[in-house]
Amino acid sequence: MVESAGDVEAFADFSIEDAGGNKSKPQEDKKGGQEAAEATEPPSSNSGTAPPESKKTDAPAAQESESSGEKLQTSLDRWSKKKSQKPVAPAATAAPAAAAATGGAPTYEDLPASSMRKTIAARLTQSMNQNPHYFVASTVSVSKLLKLRQALNASADGKYKLSVNDFLIKAIAVAARKVPAANSSWREEQGGNVFIRQHNTVDVSVAVATPVGLMTPIVKNVNGQGLESISSSIKDLGKRARDGKLKPEEYQGGTITISNMGMNDAIDRFTAVINPPQATIVAVGAVKKVAVPKDTEEGSEAFEWDEQIVLTGSFDHKVVDGAVGGEFMREVKKVIENPLNLVL
Repeated sequence: MVESAGDVEAFADFSIEDAGGNKSKPQEDKKGGQEAAEATEPPSSNSGTAPPESKKTDAPAAQESESSGEKLQTSLDRWSKKKSQKPVAPAATAAPAAAAATGGAPTYEDLPASSMRKTIAARLTQSMNQNPHYFVASTVSVSKLLKLRQALNASADGKYKLSVNDFLIKAIAVAARKVPAANSSWREEQGGNVFIRQHNTVDVSVAVATPVGLMTPIVKNVNGQGLESISSSIKDLGKRARDGKLKPEEYQGGTITISNMGMNDAIDRFTAVINPPQATIVAVGAVKKVAVPKDTEEGSEAFEWDEQIVLTGSFDHKVVDGAVGGEFMREVKKVIENPLNLVL
């Protein structure tokens, strides 16, 4: 701060040499400059180099400057010049720094989306945006079905081994023939032609998890096949789906879909996204033992164990009205709870 006009005149010819510099371009002590920049404590007034506190001095007499003509640089100018000369580290060095700040472990990993993943994303997004979904859930007893399955497998002599899913695929096909609206699809062609296609055969798409994503191989003409044939087809299609050896016609198409997560006993129920252009998909939860009331001759209260699953149908309301979806689920329940109808 300048206290008088005389002080201004005293600094009229002040140059960098008057501040203790050399005529040549000033060189900084990098170590000293860095320590000063990183200092967090104020300089001590007890230092031998510290200026006396609150002591006024006469203005120094003007002296002949031997300046080289360079403009006096402020500390900001010198810092900016030093910064511009410092080599820029590659952007890749930011990742280790971020990792070090979090204890050495990266906080995320970017995984490239495969072409299969992109296709799944596009189709399911299209389905949710263009198909007005509604859902109908039904609790179904599978106690009789499990006993029939056990009896059939016991008499197979190792020729086949039926799964619960095999019975459910057959049951859905039987119900779809009784309620054909559920076995239909919404179609829009160029030129504005819009219609509902009702299929005369039931080709069941079966959701299968593969290393590259969800695929839906098709068991064709399920109504024309027995349980043994359905079981064999599912095993073959599932294996080739996981190995990436399916032909396009083996997973593109289908008229109705089943998605079974019953192998995961943590799943009671779930809803599935419709596989376009189909109008129906049935989601299957895990089998659970449930205590249900039992009538006795004495009229006393009693309970028995029943094995049940929850089936949830997702329907496209453009094709299947609510009452029709409910009728389809009733037919599915009826045939599963009376499984001998499956072998007729």
